[in-house]
Amino acid sequence: MLNFRDHYCPNCASMIGYGRSSAHAARIRRRNLVERTTAMTAWTLDAPSTRQATDALAEIERRVLWLSTSMIHHANRIRPNPSGLKVGGHQASCASMVSIMTSLWFEQLGPGDRVSVKPHASPVLHAINYLLGELDDTQMTTLREFGGLQSYPSRAKDPDTVDYSTGSVGIGATAPIWGAIARRYVEAAFGRAGTGRQYSLVGDAELDEGAVWEAILDPSVTELGEIVWIVDLNRQSLDRVVPNIAAGRLAGMFTAAGWQVITVTFGALLESLFTRPGGQALRTRILDMPNPEYQRLLRCDAEEIRKRLPGNGSDAAEIGALIGDLDDSTLTRAIRNLGGHDLDALREAYAQIDDTRPTVIIAYTIKGYGLPTQGHPQNHSSLLTVRQYEQLAAELGVDPANPWTRFAPDSAAAARCLATAQRLSRENPTPTAPPTVPTDIGRTPAGTSSTQAALGRVLLDLRRAAPEAARRVVTVSPDVSSTTNLAGWLNKVGVWSPNERRDWFADDAETIMHWRETPAGQHMELGIAETNLVGLIGELGATWSRWGQPLFPIGVMYDPFIQRALEPWSYGIYAGGRSILVGTPSGVTLAAEGGAHQSITTPSIGLEQPGCVGYEPAFAIDVEWSLLDAIRRLGRPDGSSTYLRLSTRPVDQTLAAVPGDAAARERRRRQVVAGGYVLRHPANPAVTLVGMGAMITETLCAADRLAEQGIAADVVCVTSPGLLFRALQARRGLADGPSWILGQIFPAERATPMVTVLDGHPHTLAFLAGVNSVAAAALGVSAFGQSGSLDDVYRHHGIDTDSIVRAALDLVE
Repeated sequence: MLNFRDHYCPNCASMIGYGRSSAHAARIRRRNLVERTTAMTAWTLDAPSTRQATDALAEIERRVLWLSTSMIHHANRIRPNPSGLKVGGHQASCASMVSIMTSLWFEQLGPGDRVSVKPHASPVLHAINYLLGELDDTQMTTLREFGGLQSYPSRAKDPDTVDYSTGSVGIGATAPIWGAIARRYVEAAFGRAGTGRQYSLVGDAELDEGAVWEAILDPSVTELGEIVWIVDLNRQSLDRVVPNIAAGRLAGMFTAAGWQVITVTFGALLESLFTRPGGQALRTRILDMPNPEYQRLLRCDAEEIRKRLPGNGSDAAEIGALIGDLDDSTLTRAIRNLGGHDLDALREAYAQIDDTRPTVIIAYTIKGYGLPTQGHPQNHSSLLTVRQYEQLAAELGVDPANPWTRFAPDSAAAARCLATAQRLSRENPTPTAPPTVPTDIGRTPAGTSSTQAALGRVLLDLRRAAPEAARRVVTVSPDVSSTTNLAGWLNKVGVWSPNERRDWFADDAETIMHWRETPAGQHMELGIAETNLVGLIGELGATWSRWGQPLFPIGVMYDPFIQRALEPWSYGIYAGGRSILVGTPSGVTLAAEGGAHQSITTPSIGLEQPGCVGYEPAFAIDVEWSLLDAIRRLGRPDGSSTYLRLSTRPVDQTLAAVPGDAAARERRRRQVVAGGYVLRHPANPAVTLVGMGAMITETLCAADRLAEQGIAADVVCVTSPGLLFRALQARRGLADGPSWILGQIFPAERATPMVTVLDGHPHTLAFLAGVNSVAAAALGVSAFGQSGSLDDVYRHHGIDTDSIVRAALDLVE
């Protein structure tokens, strides 16, 4: 048993106290230095001199700037564009990252490291991969072209190595945090995940995103020593120079969150000037001047810099004397000599990384560094003119007519590229086939229960019926484990933690939920931050592609908050992260909670989210079958994610009328996972009532009341609007896929006027009238709710039994 004050460090295979002694930090740095120095052996053995190695790296840096700029130039200035629609690109944003990325790729990265590249620096990544031999000349001309290199890095669509898909500000920045947890989980549970740092290259404007700080502040993050963020502090946004960006304030916020902070402010030239008489005054002047004033200096020639830089302070004469001794070229280079563009300063920063805690390197940069547009406040999306492009070519010594020329094979730069490509080469993981997931555990629920309560029972049943499949289930929740009925599951499998922690309430007889935290646990609990949850399940769902080990991640959160999480969840799906997202409790069925907690639009998620199947079960058996089907879609290249919308409303389970015959039961199961099934099938129906989820009780009650008036009604229970819509599209030849379910639940020979009803927006089911082109009434919720009893709230929104009966009578008569 580990002492609860100690924890195991995966970076040095030793036990350390939570105080993180300086001796341990030094041990980690020494280990990393040895490993990373060894990784560079292929290059260093061939390098004739340190000077030549430095010159080769600088030559690569200049070529990366040229290639990334040329890719955008070609897409906008050379490639035909008959429509005249803006193609776009971000040459200035790329330029500010060139030095950082060159230093990282060609000196620091190992094969186990992974990098999330800021979205607008996508061409820099492609330029580096081109030099490493992953792309050819023809691909360099396809940036933002249909089927070509993507506008932002994409694991799914780019042909070269992309570790993390990015594109939505803040999401890519935090992804490596969740990737680190996923790697640790796989390594502890199954092995073969290896080690390695997880880098995020972050634009300073991304730090405006609240989701970034939600991730940074999560308590679990402080133990992830493999996390390294590099902030491109160019102090410009899309429209302007940001006046009040303060590295000190950012550093304080990261420090307060338990991160190591390394600031790279100035390069070697400026640092040398600071040692001369008047140097400290110059340093203070540059540090104290407002961001816009400094940025304006970047646009000045040497004469203007000499007028502006000394300022009006008491040290102006001293500063003037210092810079007066500099030639024009040195002065203009000095004012631009920030640490984020100095390869030696960056190398020193990397060497300081303490792998016992997360690290952020704040690197001062210039937006557009090395381009004619550098430092201009509106350079974010601006493009070099043809004349400026030719000017850049002349400065860099390249031919603008042949932009994709590679280094001479016998050059030091070519040797460096080859050595780097060999060092970063990864073996494709041998995929482990997902274990068999049963389609039907065999239980037939009785009594009264809710679909939310069924969730926990199905997970426990899976553990007994298919332990190998259950072993790969990882549940995640934002501090709502007990209220979403996961307590029983959590007690059985325990809580995952990088290190074992003592449960001080283990001997408390009144404690129902046991919080056993070990690296073997299968439940993860984050703070109340929905974006963190979906980011984590997205990375847990991508382990099949990263390390060949499939996991079955299931995230649970309150349905009213699902929409907060949709954007990062969508990005996880886009990047190949298959997961299950459970929203519960849901709808205006949360009657007493009031309008603020009554979700309305979430039922259509399964209709509208690519790569996702949505289910809203009515009965416990529907939960079992749909959840098992959803799990079977995970951990595989041809799989998909699933959204499961559950309710706390108790429902009589006998209303499900589950067939007793084995074949009939299997037929019902297949219909449930295909989108719906028939509950009532009377002779000569006059109307079809379609209900979903919590509304099935009212739908059946309305059918009974109509029958008392001599009006027979078919009753259809929809489990997945999205699957039914896809079936309809397939039947019309507008999509691929099966359409058989439509013929079984909406046969043409029984077509009658239709009433649809759900606890959500009515448009979700309105399309069903088009299956057989019948008259229809769509009932649902399209306004903010009220607090009250269930009957009162349903009546208020017109989804109660009376409303269904009235709608049916209107259609029939």
